Amino acid sequence: MKKSYQTFAISDIGTSKRVNQDSLIVKHKVILHKEVLMAIICDGVGGLSKGEIASSTVIDEFRKWFTKHLKNELRDVDMRVIGSKWELLAKSINSEIREYSEKINIKMGTTLTGVLFIDDEYIVVHVGDSRLYYIGNELTQLTEDHTIVAREVKKGILTPEQAEKDKRKHIIFQCIGANHEVAPQIITGKSESGVYLLCSDGFRNRLSEQEMISAFQNSNIKEIKQNCKAIIETVKERGERDNISVIAIRRNQAELAIS
Repeated sequence: MKKSYQTFAISDIGTSKRVNQDSLIVKHKVILHKEVLMAIICDGVGGLSKGEIASSTVIDEFRKWFTKHLKNELRDVDMRVIGSKWELLAKSINSEIREYSEKINIKMGTTLTGVLFIDDEYIVVHVGDSRLYYIGNELTQLTEDHTIVAREVKKGILTPEQAEKDKRKHIIFQCIGANHEVAPQIITGKSESGVYLLCSDGFRNRLSEQEMISAFQNSNIKEIKQNCKAIIETVKERGERDNISVIAIRRNQAELAIS
């Protein structure tokens, strides 16, 4: 039995933080003759007190969902239904963290970018400014940044070039745990050969699109591992001060090979 997905995940505390506020999870199994891969990355919001608690809480809740509920979903797969349940789960976790924050009088929050592959279909849930990319013939950002400047670019108030230089470019308008309500972005699609890349902003802040394409396009999993580690050292040398996390998922071929 040959799996169609290969993964590599790494998180680095970086050069200046005392705590790594990023959390991540990868779960990769064959269940009921279906290849299943869940990958989630959460970046605890640096301006809030306990981002690492918020990010790890999100990871724990999705881990529980994977263990307790996924098998039932696989009996009659409907990615739109799973997407609706993931949206509700994200909103529920948001309320849980917010209520706990108010109880102990400490603000905390986290981004959330997660993807679930079931054979050749996927569902994405996203809140904040961590990202999911697809790298095939070119680099495509699948998620939208929930930042003030990204919203202004979408409205035509700023150009992408202006947004890149804007001092507010890292200010997010929603994250899990710090908002009364969140509106997760939900995406469904069919997976293709290439690399899917989930990353915190510390990973991609100081990289060009061409550098990301060169590192991951047409790379095997061994090269991907080496390039992820090399990029982390590169961005630290370029002055990145945030935690740095990435999950790389290589889709090996167009046709799945689970039997």
